[in-house]
Amino acid sequence: MQITFDGQTGLVTGAGSGIGAAIARALAASGGRVIVADRDLAKAEAVVAEITAAGGKAHAAGGDVADPEVVKGLVALAVEKGGALTLLVNNAGIGGPQAPVGDYPLDGWRQVMSINLDAVFFGMRFAIPEMLKAGGGSIVNMASILGTVGFANSSAYSAAKHGLLGLTQTAALEYSAKGIRTNAVGPAFIDTPLLAALPPGAKEALVAVHPIGRLGTADEVAQLVLFLLSDKASFISGSYHLVDGGYTAQ
Repeated sequence: MQITFDGQTGLVTGAGSGIGAAIARALAASGGRVIVADRDLAKAEAVVAEITAAGGKAHAAGGDVADPEVVKGLVALAVEKGGALTLLVNNAGIGGPQAPVGDYPLDGWRQVMSINLDAVFFGMRFAIPEMLKAGGGSIVNMASILGTVGFANSSAYSAAKHGLLGLTQTAALEYSAKGIRTNAVGPAFIDTPLLAALPPGAKEALVAVHPIGRLGTADEVAQLVLFLLSDKASFISGSYHLVDGGYTAQ
């Protein structure tokens, strides 16, 4: 199945590494122009260098997506560089502190919500008007398996991802008839550099809770995102797609 995004411009947040970088590379390889946004500008620039070396079109941008003015600027940059914005992947996110609800740090709660939920709203808030001007578009919000199940000591993360699903469905109700589709993707544990900091044996324990017998890869998530962004998914809106190796089937 050939997916192309020739002539389209997409914004991917949290694209300096891991899943976000894989999405940015795949989108550019399929003909799209990509705004690679990350809090760490140097990481975003490194991904852009990879993309341009492979013949793709990309531009790096830094900034904290928890700040609505930063997100507004990212959308404006996408319009400036590509003439219009039709693709958005709200991927930026953090894990946050690990603690039971009764002990969860208040500043940690606010930080997780600001990046994992508020920033998704900001992205949609500023991108949707531009997509309407362009005649339509597609949005993919990065949720998690924890958008559908709980996980001990991760109350803020799970709550934010559950909230992200409600936001996704609401936007789909409001804008699908206007040519803007909105969907969410829920990865399980993905083998990214973030797992390198796990203590000995922890990675093996994570593998054991996935019936497929391994962790997922960033590229596997990226391929699902590309499909949902594309016209191949033209009748899919307001839905939540797991890429979890059977994790939630247990």
